Amino acid sequence: MNPLAPELPVSPTGIGSAARQEVRCAVRFPLSLPVVLSTDEEEFSAATVNVSASGVLFITDRKVSTGTLIGFSLRMPGEILGTPRDVLVRCRGRVVRCYPSQNGHHTAATIDEYRFSDQ
Repeated sequence: MNPLAPELPVSPTGIGSAARQEVRCAVRFPLSLPVVLSTDEEEFSAATVNVSASGVLFITDRKVSTGTLIGFSLRMPGEILGTPRDVLVRCRGRVVRCYPSQNGHHTAATIDEYRFSDQ
């Protein structure tokens, strides 16, 4: 290993008898924000659980199929970002996993593209 290269966090997860390595390349921030998720078929309310530069974990009231393309906007609080005002980020991504939880369904999505908006 290169001693000058930073190590990425790796957590093993098992699937059946095969093990795989899950590499996370972005820091997750616990952040609960209301959001509306849009798919080709519907729009529905959700809330973020955590947010990173590459993905978001939502809590939803329904199962969302893996691979579903979604759109959503996040109003990131200025005090979290260190900016004088809130920043609206419009995102497009896809669902990578969805599983039931006590509060509904945890729905994880990648952020495939984003742009900052003036509101």
